[in-house]
Amino acid sequence: MAVKLNTKALEHARKLIRDGKVAQDQRDDWSEAAASAQQENEFLEKRDWDEYALWHLGVDTERSAETKGRFSFPYGDFAKVHRGGVIAAESRAAQNDHDDIAKAAKELLQLIDGD
Repeated sequence: MAVKLNTKALEHARKLIRDGKVAQDQRDDWSEAAASAQQENEFLEKRDWDEYALWHLGVDTERSAETKGRFSFPYGDFAKVHRGGVIAAESRAAQNDHDDIAKAAKELLQLIDGD
């Protein structure tokens, strides 16, 4: 598995945060706020894979380009960055030795929290 930081998604998240498009929720809220498979499918029917990728901090370059399995570490609901999603992404990335993704998520959390 070759999961790498999706730098375009990081830039997208930064812009959303600067624009105030943030849900100030907690990690436990993320399980409810995260997009369901149906919501992901609906998003992809209206948009494209490049836009879908912008909502995921991880990309597995060894997986097929137009599959959901290529993308990991979601941080938002296709409208807002969710603080809980960023916390979950940071934690999961750190647990799985994806240090660049964990560092990026930590940076996003600092932007959200105003640190």
